[in-house]
Amino acid sequence: MLTTQSFFDLSEFPDQQLFDPTAYVWQPLNDLKDYMDTYKYPKYDNVYIRDGVPLTEPIIIHKGQTLCFNDLEINYGDATKGELQVKRAGMLLEGASVIMAGAVLIGKKIALGNGVVVETGAMIKSPAIIGDMSEVRQGAYLRGYCLAGKRCVLGHTTEIKHSILLNDAKAGHFAYVGDSILGNDVNLGAGTKLANLKFLPGNVSILYQGQQIDTSRRKLGAILGDGCQTGCNSVTSPGSLLAKRAIVMPNTTVKSGYHSKKAIIR
Repeated sequence: MLTTQSFFDLSEFPDQQLFDPTAYVWQPLNDLKDYMDTYKYPKYDNVYIRDGVPLTEPIIIHKGQTLCFNDLEINYGDATKGELQVKRAGMLLEGASVIMAGAVLIGKKIALGNGVVVETGAMIKSPAIIGDMSEVRQGAYLRGYCLAGKRCVLGHTTEIKHSILLNDAKAGHFAYVGDSILGNDVNLGAGTKLANLKFLPGNVSILYQGQQIDTSRRKLGAILGDGCQTGCNSVTSPGSLLAKRAIVMPNTTVKSGYHSKKAIIR
């Protein structure tokens, strides 16, 4: 019941090799650093993207090439719906991604999929892998080891570190996501905080069927199965495991441990 296959459908996730279907659901977090450190990242042009320096104009990534804004037309539609469009002389550049002026990229281990938008004021520290048609919104802070699948939202003034977002996961507004996994179609209400470090020393343990299971992790945030939702200003305690389609009501503090499928947590 605490395996990755009981929490997630990985059939369409681009990096499913990171997940062992029969391992504990937090195991991908143990393997995340090795996976991302050895990933084959694209080489973006240093002429346009300088390490740690805010962009002075939009930059377009298309088929491995880094293009300047001068002769391009950009339609900033909803990237998660495939509405971000870049044209040159009226011709659509299929799959082009856009990094807006004012964004900051730090390090060389950054991979952007097709149709991704990185908005003004976002900061991405490597390593980071952002899947197709995802949005990194204004003021987002990606602190490293962030892996997002397709059509994800890494939201406005949201901080994410050492975490995994499966396809269509959304942390849209004022969230903290640390050492956590968000399943497919998970939505975090505004102000959701996924706490990852308990006050007392020692590893995070999970209470499951009356037994404490040591995760061997000093830091472990929340693991939200496919289709989970959290209400605004909710907080999860370190080591909160929510099975598929569980719901956290607004202003709720979730206790650590396992919460069953379709649970309504108040």
